[in-house]
Amino acid sequence: METIVLKFGGSSTADNIKLNIVANKIIDFYNKKNKVIVVVSAQGKTTDNLIKEAKELSYEPDKREMDVLLSTGEQMSSSKLAILLNRLGYNAVSLTGWQAGIYTSNINEEAKIEYINTERIKQELDNGNIVIIAGFQGINDKKDITTLGRGGSDTTAVAVAAAMKADHCYIFSDVDGVYSTDPNKITDAKKIEELSYDEMLDLSNEGAKVLHNRCVEIAQKFNVLIETGSTFNNNFGTQINNKIEESAVKSIVKNDNLFLITLKYENYNADMLNKLYFTLLNNGIIPTNMINNSINSFNVSFTIKSADLGKFQELLGDELKDFTSSFTNISRISLVGYGIMNNENIIKKTLELLNINSVDIFSMQLEECKLSIMTKEKVNNKLLEQLHHELIV
Repeated sequence: METIVLKFGGSSTADNIKLNIVANKIIDFYNKKNKVIVVVSAQGKTTDNLIKEAKELSYEPDKREMDVLLSTGEQMSSSKLAILLNRLGYNAVSLTGWQAGIYTSNINEEAKIEYINTERIKQELDNGNIVIIAGFQGINDKKDITTLGRGGSDTTAVAVAAAMKADHCYIFSDVDGVYSTDPNKITDAKKIEELSYDEMLDLSNEGAKVLHNRCVEIAQKFNVLIETGSTFNNNFGTQINNKIEESAVKSIVKNDNLFLITLKYENYNADMLNKLYFTLLNNGIIPTNMINNSINSFNVSFTIKSADLGKFQELLGDELKDFTSSFTNISRISLVGYGIMNNENIIKKTLELLNINSVDIFSMQLEECKLSIMTKEKVNNKLLEQLHHELIV
């Protein structure tokens, strides 16, 4: 009898009709004599709505209380699913993060899982129950509820799979696998049958939304076999494992949710860059690609996520008000696949297409599994289509 973990995202649990589809998928796995653990996200836009309602009450809600509030979304999904499965004649029990023994660090809204006491989960499985765990949450050493941040339910699923030494961890959503590029942008996008942990981690870090990078890191550390698939069909998905094959470009990601920031200041001293970095971090902004473009003056460029632009503009009116600034919406195009670094043909073809399209390059980064190109302005999907056709199709 195998132990398996099934994770269902918010689009899969969005309403009662979809919960019935999820229940039937769970029953199929259970009827094959598996011990089944299910991890669920909040339904649809529940988390976004809770955040909106909280900010109507306070411009900056207390983080501890936000964790208490946001954890209720996943608890609703898990309890509804348990109610449904029990009505269908299958014994199921819902567990909150703390009931499932998920212990985390003390950081609210971005907690890290430190260990999982699997005693309760094992007890429920031994009693023949389908165990349904509320994802995205745990408990710290103060007995306070914590949440795991973006992609937290994926992280819960893989961490539980690792702790339980599960045979498989299935991540179900509204897409049936990882594609060679965004199928919503490029019609020729192809589903990838298999990716290594390193390749999937690069894709996640570059903005692909199938899996969160933290869950991939855990899977790689504990050698958890992940299979992504769709809740709404039975097509074979994409397996994420430790196999490494040199197969050139497997997927291309274009991330337009970036802003290139330039800050200038007349005077310069050695600690200004450190002070800037800590100012940004202390305000919840993580800068990347930070470069000081001058030797004798302060002329710094870096990138931030589009979602952080509002916070950055507030800083320009306060802590960074003495700086001269500019910011531009840009794109980062990343080619992912083991062996790219040693394939001159891929690099040449990429640069040729960039030249043909008169793309102004801000930076290039070459790694074993990835070639990333940052542009000085946002580029359209025509370039993505050309790269995909030349390097993959």
